[in-house]
Amino acid sequence: MEENRTLNFIEEIIESDLADGKCDAIVTRFPPEPNGYLHIGHAKAICINFGLRRQYNGKCNLRYDDTNPSKEDVEYVNSIKQDIAWLGFEWDNELYASDYFERMYECAEDLIRKGLAYVCDYDAEQIRATRGTLTSPGTESPWRNRSVEENLQLFRDMRAGKYADGEKVLRAKIDMSSANINMRDPVIYRILRATHHRTGDAWCIYPMYDFAHPLEDAFEGVTHSICTLEFEDHRPLYDWVKIHCGFGSLPRQIEFARLGMTRTIMSKRYLKKLVDEGKVSGWSDPRMPTLSGMRERGYPAEAIRNFCQAIGVSKANSEVDVAMLEHFVRDVLNRDADRVMVVKDPIKLIVENVDAPETYDVENNPNAEVKTTRKVTFGRELYIDREDFAVVPPPKYKRLVPGGTVRLKGSYIVEYVSHETDAQGNVTQIVCRYIPDSISGGANAGMKVKGVIQWVNAADCVDLTLHEYDYLLLDGDGDFNDRLTPDSHRVFDRAKGEAALRACKPYDRLQFMRMGYYSAVGNYGTDGKYEFNLVTGLKDSFGK
Repeated sequence: MEENRTLNFIEEIIESDLADGKCDAIVTRFPPEPNGYLHIGHAKAICINFGLRRQYNGKCNLRYDDTNPSKEDVEYVNSIKQDIAWLGFEWDNELYASDYFERMYECAEDLIRKGLAYVCDYDAEQIRATRGTLTSPGTESPWRNRSVEENLQLFRDMRAGKYADGEKVLRAKIDMSSANINMRDPVIYRILRATHHRTGDAWCIYPMYDFAHPLEDAFEGVTHSICTLEFEDHRPLYDWVKIHCGFGSLPRQIEFARLGMTRTIMSKRYLKKLVDEGKVSGWSDPRMPTLSGMRERGYPAEAIRNFCQAIGVSKANSEVDVAMLEHFVRDVLNRDADRVMVVKDPIKLIVENVDAPETYDVENNPNAEVKTTRKVTFGRELYIDREDFAVVPPPKYKRLVPGGTVRLKGSYIVEYVSHETDAQGNVTQIVCRYIPDSISGGANAGMKVKGVIQWVNAADCVDLTLHEYDYLLLDGDGDFNDRLTPDSHRVFDRAKGEAALRACKPYDRLQFMRMGYYSAVGNYGTDGKYEFNLVTGLKDSFGK
């Protein structure tokens, strides 16, 4: 742990438990349900659980809570493993709730023998209707006092498939007048005919999360079960299951505030809705707040880890500005990304006094510890961006204008000679002359110019397609569907880039000078197509 860093409340609990001898070593777990792809909110839980593993030289298991086969799929199982590994973490064991189905069933029968569970014939709506309110107690089920023998037989018949889905459930017998509604005889098993991705059709009854989760933790020797704040009211039930099924003071459940972020969807249900309705290309669409979407967009895993560390761990829910995440993305890329020149909307620039092309070295990244260079060719025909020339310039315009001069980034100063237009008055070509000896180190390099612009050599440049993205949600509150950002994906297919970009590999990240940070797409270079995703812009608005 860093010196002089204040412990967060989870670390304080763990250090107290270690000091008191409640446990000798720390065991945590990350327990996703494989019903969708992980998103940025899960990254916080991953960093906490696997971070504690590193900090206390303990263990952290990856455990899939696969108790609802109707919504789960092996696709999600595989994506979760890929995302955790990409974030830079390793799990000690890969486990599944389904590993324990038989043991959980035995625990349920044991509760029946102790008179602590019963089979109820109410359907879900009847159970809700008789549960009571925050100010009034619930009503006991008419089947609450069935004999142990009858309950055992009915539960075994449920397992044998003798009843329809929803026809019967197994409920814990606790207290229908408890102030905590979660303790009012909660359902712990239901009938569900759905093929499981691991056990197939071997089971037609499945444990509920509140019953399965504490047992899984206990079976695995988890010492500290870290979960989000909405499970705080479920902790008495967690402890009830743990104790009455024969386990001691550990595992210990600890709740922290989940991550909320502006303009960001933090619900797998809504994210799945976007995928199912075709409003995004899939779970890995670069606009998605999924970890796979962020990876596809070009976010560095280090930036996400740094972000999670910076937001910290607390017991109070709050909302983080999405600009904070982008700040950490930009911070990593500013250090690591090589600089190149790209023009998004190219227009031809003829340098009329160039007799022969010349090639020279330019620096890749001024922030890199080890300095490297690349070759850039300056020739007679170049491309500059259309917005970098104005026949009638707006106020404070600092680029090329009739009668003006401008420096080409890393190269010569050029002076305007003439330009051509088409029938609609659009500029089609600009003619300039370069100033001899105006390149860095030359006698005329100190000439004052209004601005510096990027350019590419027409003879060897590469055709690029650029994808730029906005957040999926607009600012403000209201219905999810009304807040979807229109035109959140824009494509620019006329861009030109330096010749060096042909050598890029998928997911290489670069700074396109004066434009932003971009990442090569996953199939970059396939069939001669060179495409980049905008990762984030150059301007950092966080904290301003």
